[in-house]
Amino acid sequence: MIIGINAAAAIKQPRTGIEEYTYQLIKHLTMLPETREHRFLLYFPDTNTQIGTSDTNNKYFDFLLPLNFEIKILRWPLPFLWTQMRLAYEVWRHKPDVLFIPVHILPFGAPRNSIVAIHGLEYEYFPEYYSFRRCFYLHWSTKSAVKRARKIIAISENTRQDLIKLYGVEEEKISVVHHGVSSKIFNDPLQLVDAGRANPNNQTKKPYLLYVGRIETKKNVQGILEAYKILKEKYKIPHELILAGVPGFGYEKIKSQIKDLLEIRNLNLDIKEVGYISNDEKHKLLTEASIFLSPSFYEGFGLPILEAQAMGVPVVTSLGSCLPEIAGQGALFVNPRSSIEIAEAVKQIIDDSNLRDRLRQSGFENIKRFSWEKCAEQTLKIILNFKD
Repeated sequence: MIIGINAAAAIKQPRTGIEEYTYQLIKHLTMLPETREHRFLLYFPDTNTQIGTSDTNNKYFDFLLPLNFEIKILRWPLPFLWTQMRLAYEVWRHKPDVLFIPVHILPFGAPRNSIVAIHGLEYEYFPEYYSFRRCFYLHWSTKSAVKRARKIIAISENTRQDLIKLYGVEEEKISVVHHGVSSKIFNDPLQLVDAGRANPNNQTKKPYLLYVGRIETKKNVQGILEAYKILKEKYKIPHELILAGVPGFGYEKIKSQIKDLLEIRNLNLDIKEVGYISNDEKHKLLTEASIFLSPSFYEGFGLPILEAQAMGVPVVTSLGSCLPEIAGQGALFVNPRSSIEIAEAVKQIIDDSNLRDRLRQSGFENIKRFSWEKCAEQTLKIILNFKD
């Protein structure tokens, strides 16, 4: 069987949600013995990205590609329409037996046996947190893709229900396949975290609350900032607030809010923006964080929550969308529209060592449900299920 994959997102830098998903999925597909019987075509636009070395036998990935995984560079002169024009032409002219699209855009002319992964429909619930053009495009492209695809992968049960409710997709077309958690340094999280917490060098550092993700309005960063103000004003906590991530929609308002908060005297507010961080930097920040904050208004999955749990960090997140499904018992859940509720949950964790231990242990148990190996296995099973 010839299996085509739109691999463009896998080599984009920096790698965030969809990019990480595509990269990890391809990496773990190469590790499965079942893939050896099939030919995989990885479609890329012409790009200067290079992270591979001579040891990896390709310039696009930092891992070896088996001989049955072939990179196909599809050159295109424009910075847009690569999927709907160049990739569409390629798969129309040379149809693979199955086409897998790990994002929401299914090219025109795609073969009948096409699979598309849908990562969330947040824009349908919170269009105000997107530009009009972006919101319109997401709605049109996703609705078109799920109508034309023969199979759909939803990354959470919540997204599956949204597809049924909002787009009228037939239940039997949709399979739920969760993301995984990188196992790079999570082989023994309890030992790693205990070592990090017990490091005497850490005891001289100021404790901190941590947020990792896009610095944007739909992630409720403004609510985090207001909750932090309450915690400083009412409870005098000594913690810093660290925001890690690239700016997104509404960043100007967030930046203005940070500026106004830092001008308040006598509160000792300490807010740090560290921008995009590498995986190594993220792991270090998580190892030493007191609490991880993710009170987003709506999510398709919530991978940073699992990364925090893997590092033994108590989590505060929202009671809504997919977040209870993903976080399990390893988090305190709050109303994201209530900064007071967010602040009270943080204070509860700071004050209660038994609660911290319970959340840590529950988090370690929860992440056992998720792995990129399992994600790849389930995805391959769906791909190979086509009989014609």
